[in-house]
Amino acid sequence: MAKTALITGASTGIGYELSKCFAADRHDLVLVARQEPKLRQVAEELSGQFGVSAKIIAADLAKPEAPRKIADEVNKDSLPIDYLVNNAGFGLGGKFVETELAVELDMMQVNMTALVHLTKLFLPGMLARKSGKIMNVASTAAFQPGPLMAVYYATKAFVLSFSEAIANELAGTGVTVTALCPGPTQSEFQQRAHIENTRLIKGKFMGLMTSEAVARIGYHGFMQGKRLVIPGLMNKMGVQSVRFSPRRVATQVARMLQES
Repeated sequence: MAKTALITGASTGIGYELSKCFAADRHDLVLVARQEPKLRQVAEELSGQFGVSAKIIAADLAKPEAPRKIADEVNKDSLPIDYLVNNAGFGLGGKFVETELAVELDMMQVNMTALVHLTKLFLPGMLARKSGKIMNVASTAAFQPGPLMAVYYATKAFVLSFSEAIANELAGTGVTVTALCPGPTQSEFQQRAHIENTRLIKGKFMGLMTSEAVARIGYHGFMQGKRLVIPGLMNKMGVQSVRFSPRRVATQVARMLQES
């Protein structure tokens, strides 16, 4: 039986590829992103290719009222959301003392606050139906501090901690929570964050996975109800090395990789 997935940041990158995964399994879609023309193009593509319903909601999650607007649009059509994918997010590189506060506050709103707000709005319906799945897209950045991307790394640590905590709270309810933690991924993220010339990206120190590969692995783990999914062997090894390294060393390595 077809279910409905709401996916934020659905027009590009991992969000777009996740949308394709849901559509390929014949699930209907509610696609959320800032740019309506691109969103409409994606909806037409996926509905045409897979024969699913694809509703679009143009919303900027940097605006505090956006999550409520999204929920109101969904409720207006009496759409039960079976799968919630909080994928929208962005980063910013540079020394904290030099970066723009307004951008970082928007980042915190999108990466953390909107994610929590949307989860709060759609979780009760899942619990009432005793069925549902939530994916929160974090990052391997969640596992250590990130000099030269201090706020971004901190937001992803929040996402991981929040996801694991509520996954524990929801055990036995029929609702699962998955934290997807990709490493460096081929997408528009690097350009928007101004980190395309860092050692991590330019040198491809750990290799850049494709958005398609990350989405496919993430989707599979999500459907299995896994609490944590780290795509790629090198990313898994990197996370394990951080866990066993002194914090000061892990932080210095992160800084070295973020330098140009």
